This record gives sequence, structure tokens and C-alpha cells, in this order.
Amino acid sequence: MTTQKRTRTIDLGRMRKHFAVKPLALGVASVLLSACSNDRQPAQVYTSVDECSSDNPDATSQCQAAYQQAVDEASRTSPKFSSEYDCEYEFGQNQCRQVTNESGSFFMPFMAGFMVSQLLSPNRYYSQPLFTSYSPYSPFRSRWVSADGYVFDGDIRKRNYRVSPSQFKPKPAVTRTMSRGGFGSSVRAKSSWGSSSRSGGWGG
Repeated sequence: MTTQKRTRTIDLGRMRKHFAVKPLALGVASVLLSACSNDRQPAQVYTSVDECSSDNPDATSQCQAAYQQAVDEASRTSPKFSSEYDCEYEFGQNQCRQVTNESGSFFMPFMAGFMVSQLLSPNRYYSQPLFTSYSPYSPFRSRWVSADGYVFDGDIRKRNYRVSPSQFKPKPAVTRTMSRGGFGSSVRAKSSWGSSSRSGGWGG
């Protein structure tokens, strides 16, 4: 009852006037949207060094370095699971490997590809690992996904993108294992809230 009484006292005319979008605000929004759009840069996805080198014959050394950088990042930032079953539930059968190091033993997905940008710019290229899933339970089945759960548009046949430089910012290292379905939940949350630009993860 109390809520209904308060509702009757709301002056809708004043509210509309107060929250009306001013021309200046529209202009600022347009500038910001244009800046965000112009900030994006071309990026390509490759599944091997040979594929990258074939596409960029003058940048073989960069391809090799970009691949190794992605491999190192995958070891540092990809999701880790305590059991092979939990990992395969997310990524598909035979898509996970066991790793043993000073932190213990765990399972992590194979890197399915790597994304590079500005490859032909000496010492300025960017690289990150990408994964995909063949699991029927996965929200990113047959799609490229980053280590922190951002799913790229299109399926794994798409190789050319325009991405924000924030996609290549270092992601937090993962030092603990996650439960079955945890990675998929993160993917769904990012998709729902449009939070692909965040650099958070399930890290350390």
C-alpha cells in the first residue's frame, strides 16, 4: 500500500524534463561512440605458425614469436580444473591436457588458435591465446573465446576481426582450479552484461 501511495505522487512531467537528453549530451555520446569505433584495430586468428607465415611471408619470425607469446599466456591465464572430466565438460572430449608444476597437478584446455594484431609493425605486434569448445554443454561451442571468457562474434571459421586494444592487455594469472561449469558461467555473465572490455578473471 505504501508503495502505491508514493507512486501516485510522482510528477511524470518533471521526471521527463529532468532526464531529457540535451543536444550537447547527444553530441558527446556521438563523439565517444566514434572514438570507440575508431579505436578498434585489425586482428587475425591463426591456428599454427605455418598458417601465419603463409599469410605473412615477410613476417615469419614475428609469427613464431607471436605464437610462443600466446603459448606462454595460455599457460599463465587459461582456466584450470582439478579433474579431466570437469575440463572436458567445458571444452569437449580430448580437448584438455594434464599439467604438473610447483603448484600441483591440474587440467587445462589446449590452445586452439592465437590472435595477432599489427604483426608487420616491428616489435609492436600483439598476441593472445584463443580457445574453443566441442562440448554440447558449452555456450561457446565452435566459437573463439579468450582466456578470460570473452567470446568473439562468428564461429571458428572467421579469422579476421576488428578489436579494441584492451583485448591484448595482460590478463590475471590463474593459480587455482575452478569447478565444472565455472568457465561457461563466466562466459554467460560477460555476454549478458556486455562486459567483454573488463580484464577481470577467476585468477589468483
